[in-house]
Amino acid sequence: MKKIKLEMKWALIFVVMLLLWMLLEKLVGLHSTHIDKHMYLTNLFAIPAIIVYVMALKDKKKKDYNGQMTYKQGFISGLIISVIVMVFSPLTQWIISTVITPEYFPNVIAYSVEAGFYLSVEEAEDYFNLKNYIVQSTIGAFVMGLVTSAIVAFFVRKK
Repeated sequence: MKKIKLEMKWALIFVVMLLLWMLLEKLVGLHSTHIDKHMYLTNLFAIPAIIVYVMALKDKKKKDYNGQMTYKQGFISGLIISVIVMVFSPLTQWIISTVITPEYFPNVIAYSVEAGFYLSVEEAEDYFNLKNYIVQSTIGAFVMGLVTSAIVAFFVRKK
């Protein structure tokens, strides 16, 4: 456990940052009044997500590798962070959907049908529901973490 202490710390920082981002989205109306802009603006989350990974790998390089970290070491560290975030994803998504913004699913279902993205409420409900979002967030956390780790490790490594 001591070997992955820093990865655990940064994974938890990532999860907290994600929850705060979702709270911000709700507060600015992206889950209600401005739901029509949500599908575009939510992608801005990539910026703080990448920043957290950069900070995490720099921290790992400094504290565990004395400033000398290979690409492989950085990638593995990022991968561990991604796996931890993935493990927390179902709980994180449950908190987002039931505590932070329980009105999101009804709002996005109504909007997506009204905007013509789905032909019926039932069709939209098949996509916009907690079970589907838990699956998506779990897979997404791993895939995006993997890609981010691969890129960030390249820039943070020290030959």
